Amino acid sequence: MLKSLIDSRNVHTIKRDFAKIAAFIGIIWLVFLIDRFTALEQYGLVPRTSDGLIGIIAMPFLHGDLAHIIGNTVPLAITLLLLAGSRANSSVIVVLIVIVGGIGLWLFGREARHIGASGLVFGLIAFHIMSVVFEKRLKSLLLALLVGGLYAGTLLQGVMPFQQGVSWDGHLIGAVAGGLVALITAKVDRDIHKDKII
Repeated sequence: MLKSLIDSRNVHTIKRDFAKIAAFIGIIWLVFLIDRFTALEQYGLVPRTSDGLIGIIAMPFLHGDLAHIIGNTVPLAITLLLLAGSRANSSVIVVLIVIVGGIGLWLFGREARHIGASGLVFGLIAFHIMSVVFEKRLKSLLLALLVGGLYAGTLLQGVMPFQQGVSWDGHLIGAVAGGLVALITAKVDRDIHKDKII
């Protein structure tokens, strides 16, 4: 099941995935606008609480203010576009990073209400970089160099502990999730290609 979902032979391109990416980011902005009139932030992830479980899925869609959502929109769009240009099954990679990162944060995060798509952003950055290590392909290397060049400073600064008002543990666990998903994807990809040998 997982093998068929992750199968890198799924044909997709930046052009074909652009509408999905725009819709995903559009939903994040729509939730942000609705949240101005309601209290949707209450559905953020709160570690080790039953009420906080919904945050595993809801967290990437919730943002505190305009600066927060703008700060996440640009890197999210870039990393999603780069993912669409890779061999990976983009939708499955995003879902896996959200779920693995969310569960990790729920289990090990600080007692606070965590919101925002930055955990996913850090997961996608780590996914791109770690794909080079596991896949050993030139295209992955070029993507990783581009992502690393764009976000190396952000990645390092974002995981520094004890930052006031920053979910640095969400960033760190998101990055770990991205690395784990890259490992799983590479292993599944190797198994698929091994199965093709006659």
